[in-house]
Amino acid sequence: MAHDSLTVSWDDVVRFVRQLSHDLRNHLNAIELQSAFLSELTQDAELQGEIKRLREMISVLAKSLQSVSAKLGAVSPNRMAYRAADFMEDLQKRVAQEFPQQNADISWKIDLGDEMIDVDPPLFPEAILELIRNAFQHGRGEGAITASAKIDHGRFLFRLREPKKQFELPTENWGGEPLRSVGRGHYGLGLNRARRIIEAHDGEMQAQYDRPDGALVTTIALPLAK
Repeated sequence: MAHDSLTVSWDDVVRFVRQLSHDLRNHLNAIELQSAFLSELTQDAELQGEIKRLREMISVLAKSLQSVSAKLGAVSPNRMAYRAADFMEDLQKRVAQEFPQQNADISWKIDLGDEMIDVDPPLFPEAILELIRNAFQHGRGEGAITASAKIDHGRFLFRLREPKKQFELPTENWGGEPLRSVGRGHYGLGLNRARRIIEAHDGEMQAQYDRPDGALVTTIALPLAK
């Protein structure tokens, strides 16, 4: 017997996931309070250690739920004029903080002057950090990751080139299909949020796989500040 396919709007999915996450975090908070109470009832060192590990597990789960909710949140940038060269300098500092172990594996190629871009300084770097995070975590090949920035035809172009010997995913709608790639600890939401952040800045994100060189090339294009 054939079944009609069920179509649910993305807004309904977002509302459901955020409500579910909120409800689960409330339960986790209650468990955390109970575990704290149990910790006060015993002086046994071994039991104290087990309760501490339990509380750490609760914290990790709560942070995971919070991260999912944040990635589903609306993107509303507060934009300001930002010298592109300064933006890239600040971005490199953020990357060094976020990825202290892998930062040396990134080769930066910056060719900028006094051009200005119109971005939300805390928000817009999140999109690039997500791309770099993915480059480190998903199917990375041998060799350095190259991050470059320049002005081309009146637009700011940021390009990330990451070595990947094997890559079979379609790139026509890169970041436009949330929940398509789901795995343990990964839910296909980060790349979609990156795309939404970029588009909220009137920008574009495209990706293509350079098969001869074995590299995934992701390009962000932003208009210059008026």
